[in-house]
Amino acid sequence: MEQFIPYLQIIAGLVLLTAGGEFIVRGAVGLALLMGVSKVIVGLTVVAAGTSAPEFVVSLNAALGDSGDIAMGNVVGSNIANILLILGAAAILKPIAASKTMILRDGGTMLLGTVLFIGLCLFGVIDRWAGVIMLLVLAAIWYFTYQHDMKNPGDARDLHEEEVDEVGEVPKGWMKPVVTTLVGIVALTFGADLLVDGGVTVARQFGVSEAVIGLTLVAFGTSLPELAASIVAALRGHSDVALGNVVGSNLLNLLVIIGGVSLIAPIAVPDQILRSDLWIMLAVTVVLLIVGYFMRGISRVTGMVFVAAYIGYVASLVSA
Repeated sequence: MEQFIPYLQIIAGLVLLTAGGEFIVRGAVGLALLMGVSKVIVGLTVVAAGTSAPEFVVSLNAALGDSGDIAMGNVVGSNIANILLILGAAAILKPIAASKTMILRDGGTMLLGTVLFIGLCLFGVIDRWAGVIMLLVLAAIWYFTYQHDMKNPGDARDLHEEEVDEVGEVPKGWMKPVVTTLVGIVALTFGADLLVDGGVTVARQFGVSEAVIGLTLVAFGTSLPELAASIVAALRGHSDVALGNVVGSNLLNLLVIIGGVSLIAPIAVPDQILRSDLWIMLAVTVVLLIVGYFMRGISRVTGMVFVAAYIGYVASLVSA
């Protein structure tokens, strides 16, 4: 019976992370709107931060538990999964339309964050000074994006507002959003602890590195909230929201999660991730922008290619 405990921990952790991510997004959006924050700011920051909350809690838990390889693998693997698996699955359900403005501006900032992240990883350790740089760059990106949206209403601004509407029925009054947010935080905390503990145990049982577990199992688990939200959005005919969610989430994964966690506990970059996975993440990011710009979005066929590529990527990691 004891040999099944790690798997039960992983399952329970995934359930709690998925539920916690949903609760914290709804609660945080409700609180922000009640405080009079504009939908543009909420969509740009709160929604993206809420969907990235599972990655942050898991990475922080892993880093504090001397499992930094899982923390780094979680973020890099989540970004790859967000593009190939989540956008691919959403596009299969309903093709995703993308404006040039959204691709060039929001996609461009995601690429900028990716290049900055990789550049800092080349030092071998994401130290506190690197974390400060990442957080300052993100704050600047948010500021200029907000200013642009306010001065130039259009598709990009509409998409950020639509991200808020897609959250669904927001709790009314102060009590429900506060309770919902707190429940989400508790669920994320316990879910992250269970997932990391179970993942480390399984990695040791099968003799695979913690980096591989982070890139695959943990990354997939922390991406479940985005996957669920993107599928629901696609079924409602709003698959373009999935693109906005992924672009915002990927930027936060790199700059806020690793940047924030490194302020508390510096994170070493595993050799395997430095050799290959960082460059795979950069490649899929560039491919997404090229496809989105020249094809005005992601077609069903392209979505199938994305999903197939993700399956091949995971298979190569597991079989290595």
